[in-house]
Amino acid sequence: MAGARFDGLDIEILRSRKSEKWHAYPADVLPAWVAEMDFPIATPIQQALKRALDSWDVGYPIAPGNTGIREAFADRMEERFGWSVNPRQIEVLSEVVQGLYLAIGAFTSPGESVVVQPPIYPPFLLGVKESGRRLVENPLVQQPGGWEIDFDALAGSIDPTTKLFLLCNPHNPSGRVLTRTELERLAELVLEKDLTVVSDEIHADLVFNGGQHIPFASLAPEIEARTLTLNSASKSFNIAGLRCAVGHFGSDALRKRFDGHSSRHQRGGLGIQGLYATIAAWREGQPWLDEAVAYLEANRNYLMGELETRFPDIRCTPAEGTYLAWLDCSALGWPGSPSTRFLDRGKVALSDGINFGAGFENFVRLNFATSREILEQVLVRMETAIQGPD
Repeated sequence: MAGARFDGLDIEILRSRKSEKWHAYPADVLPAWVAEMDFPIATPIQQALKRALDSWDVGYPIAPGNTGIREAFADRMEERFGWSVNPRQIEVLSEVVQGLYLAIGAFTSPGESVVVQPPIYPPFLLGVKESGRRLVENPLVQQPGGWEIDFDALAGSIDPTTKLFLLCNPHNPSGRVLTRTELERLAELVLEKDLTVVSDEIHADLVFNGGQHIPFASLAPEIEARTLTLNSASKSFNIAGLRCAVGHFGSDALRKRFDGHSSRHQRGGLGIQGLYATIAAWREGQPWLDEAVAYLEANRNYLMGELETRFPDIRCTPAEGTYLAWLDCSALGWPGSPSTRFLDRGKVALSDGINFGAGFENFVRLNFATSREILEQVLVRMETAIQGPD
């Protein structure tokens, strides 16, 4: 797998894609917003898709239990994270967001409350609100060393109506990767307050500085029994458009509640190409991913250096995982949304902080999963927006 291509990406080829990232804005805008890589996918994934197309294999997929995807996920969790899971407790879904929405409906009733930790991936907030549940926010606190959980505030926010905790780790958008100590303290509170947990771990493979992601459900059997873990190869292997994810249920009781809330037909069918691609990613794609993570870490380091020297008024804690930078633009003193100014004045699209929770109006999220050359162009355009007249 040596020699995977990350530098020298052809921007015209990228613009020819029909993905949302490259078509949500006019052609003169450089997109650095939605969490999608610009890199070519791993060779084993390309080969798996080609084999299917060469044999016109685009029919209905066989039952998920017969595809091998459950076993592939279980083996990967054991090999990468030392977490032993039962393949029979794994459900195949179309995407992590689908699992999130279904879990909110399955594990809570209208009027009950769900805890989220803004700034947070927008579907966490929308899923709670659109399901008619009460949103309880436990904002992360920006400390000199990074974004941290306010455990005292979290404990105080939970009342008898609180049934569900939505965890995002590695965290989107801050890039935090929670330590074992933090996760164990959170687990104690979950047990004390009798909460069910939905843990979005879609960025588990994207961790820097030699760090290690710890699946929340792996902490103890009693934690696993109340946790639904959602994961996918979509972020780490750049195959989001193939629509394949998994949910691991830590107990039969959780799975029965989930299945009782929605039938397979309500969830929609699976795409056979997504199954093939995901299995190839988890079984054969690790060498490509190792190169990708090293490149992303170098991009992160480059970005942080440029922010320090060229953008001293923008505050950012280095991401410990993901390929996202959470930029605090408050010191720029701009009225209105920074993302709007960057778009209008610099022709660069960044994610608007307001979508990640109240109080984050002066933030933007930047996706650095692109070639170094394109990342440099992103920063040039941001600089143009900053230096332009008010």
